[in-house]
Amino acid sequence: MTATPVRLDVHKASMRDIGAILALINSYAANGIMLPRTELEMSEHIRDFSVAYDGERLAGCGALHFYTPVSAEVRSLAVQPDLKQHGVGRLLVEALEQEARAQDLESIFAFTYAAGFFHRLGFSEVERGELPLKVWKDCLRCPKFHNCDEIAVLKRLRAARAEDHTPQFSTRTAKLVKLPIVNQATFR
Repeated sequence: MTATPVRLDVHKASMRDIGAILALINSYAANGIMLPRTELEMSEHIRDFSVAYDGERLAGCGALHFYTPVSAEVRSLAVQPDLKQHGVGRLLVEALEQEARAQDLESIFAFTYAAGFFHRLGFSEVERGELPLKVWKDCLRCPKFHNCDEIAVLKRLRAARAEDHTPQFSTRTAKLVKLPIVNQATFR
């Protein structure tokens, strides 16, 4: 059993957490373990993140990034090196899973080098092709894109329902709105 830091507090991240999150993620990116992030990217995606603090110190972070109405990725999971094996990562993934369940998602997935960690949390290894558009959207900027060595894992949260995969509106019943054509000269 792992010991949890005494004052560990897990909560949604805020703008004031960006500097500490960037430092942690980019320390892993420097070793080729994670993709580097910028302040702009963090600002755009801060609502995806949860953080764990041990007192005033960031102990770890992780994000839940939605891809479809029924699935999301657990990503940017990072723990301070000296706090590994203290339950920080587990608490973060459990918080992200709870958030996914509150959104009534069918599944969560991750790309990882630590498949054993995710297996202990109920994830199973899957083929990358089973995951939604992830490869085409985010992986394209990865230097390992053509030779990816990360393992895809997935956790089913509930059974699929027929209504999960039906379009939200039909062009047969919804009126389409014609948008105006904008002249480029207008913006000069």
